[in-house]
Amino acid sequence: MFKFLAPALLALACLPALSAVDATKEDAVAMVKKGVAFIKANGIEKGYAAVSDKAGPFIDRDLYLVVYGLDGKCLAHGANPKQIGKDLIDLTDIDGKYFVKERVAMVTAKPAGAWQEYKFTNPVSKKIEPKVMYCEKLGETAVCGGVYP
Repeated sequence: MFKFLAPALLALACLPALSAVDATKEDAVAMVKKGVAFIKANGIEKGYAAVSDKAGPFIDRDLYLVVYGLDGKCLAHGANPKQIGKDLIDLTDIDGKYFVKERVAMVTAKPAGAWQEYKFTNPVSKKIEPKVMYCEKLGETAVCGGVYP
């Protein structure tokens, strides 16, 4: 009996590890599209509150949404509510890349969606890592979600 029980227990023990796998680029695209649809359907106030809710539907593992005005002001942030309301247009990564400024320019040039590469602190590992961010333009905003490939 124990020789059958041990593999079953081992399989169950591995389930949490499998769910901890980082989000994918496909997950980021799906999350951004879900966020855009939610904001369109529910309005800015409810939409931004949902995006910024750490227990809400727009946070999954290392993936969360952020919304910027095209002026660089942070309007909603799924990982860091202290950023909301701040002008982040001149924010740079550790390599000096103006990633918010680039993001705003990117959605202006490609409103249907585009990818950006930069370095940022992974909310799961707490380490600065390469990150790819997918963004779509919604009105005068950029709705973005990124992953750590």
